[in-house]
Amino acid sequence: MTYTLHYAPDNASLIIRMFLHEIGVDFECALIDRKAQEQTSLDYLRLNPNGLIPALETPDGPIFETAAILLWLSETHNTGLPSPKSSERTKALKWLFFLSNTVHSNLRILFYPEKYIEPAHGAQLRTGMSILMKSHLSLLDKEVDANPWFLGDEPSVIDIYLCVMMRWMALYPKNETEWFDIDTYPNLKRIAAKLETRQSILQASIEEGLGETVFTKPSFANPPEGSAT
Repeated sequence: MTYTLHYAPDNASLIIRMFLHEIGVDFECALIDRKAQEQTSLDYLRLNPNGLIPALETPDGPIFETAAILLWLSETHNTGLPSPKSSERTKALKWLFFLSNTVHSNLRILFYPEKYIEPAHGAQLRTGMSILMKSHLSLLDKEVDANPWFLGDEPSVIDIYLCVMMRWMALYPKNETEWFDIDTYPNLKRIAAKLETRQSILQASIEEGLGETVFTKPSFANPPEGSAT
């Protein structure tokens, strides 16, 4: 199969890029220029009518929403999540959608409070969301416990999704990240440290100019093309 990933550096498309490399399938990339607002162009809206990144073109048509893409790829290639007949499937799905529906959604509010409230109250909303985010991370850290990976013995899409979001927590919004300290969540940090050494993650990091310690000591993207914001 050949896929086309519509991406911007260090956006949610990074999660998909990493998993595509983890699967080991061929794919092409199409840059979405955020500075030019290409995500609102008519051509892109035909792929993702919400005007958000990413979108993945597949032989079955375009698909959007990060969790939906991950779920579709895992089922198509039988990797990255327990199979539908596995007893571990229930655990995998509830945490995947917790990341997507709760953590990722709350992060958007933290990053872009002006989209949800009057600008005069943005700082207050951001403070509230950072408190909530710390609660989410504590819950996730407790769930991992001493397991090698989030779902047990093997890495999954949940590890990639979660670690990319922790990267963003450490960086964005610029100069507004004092609330986040990865050392507070030792089990999550352990997973992040292992994950960033995998070849799939290193390859994606090179392609988007993210450095080697992409999760544990992240730096702002210095991509060969495009812009993260």
